[in-house]
Amino acid sequence: MFKKLDPLLHSELRLAVMSVLIGVKEADFNFIKEQTQATAGNLSVQLDKLAQAGYIQVEKGFAGKKPRTLCRVTPQGIQAFSDYVECLKGYIQH
Repeated sequence: MFKKLDPLLHSELRLAVMSVLIGVKEADFNFIKEQTQATAGNLSVQLDKLAQAGYIQVEKGFAGKKPRTLCRVTPQGIQAFSDYVECLKGYIQH
């Protein structure tokens, strides 16, 4: 029997965001946007969804006078991502 994939992570952009954040301590909005090739509006919406689920932490502030948004994956997000990858492995092995 196949395990159910986390619908939050099954979205292409949200999965890409989590993949980027898993590999770094933190990343700013522009870096994530560049890595995922997402539009600013779509990325903003997806970051909000991940933050509401507790998968990432979003910190808004300033770098000098420019606004800056930093994102970090949370322990809950790391576990969800790990579980998602394990589920995918189960699909591949069957």
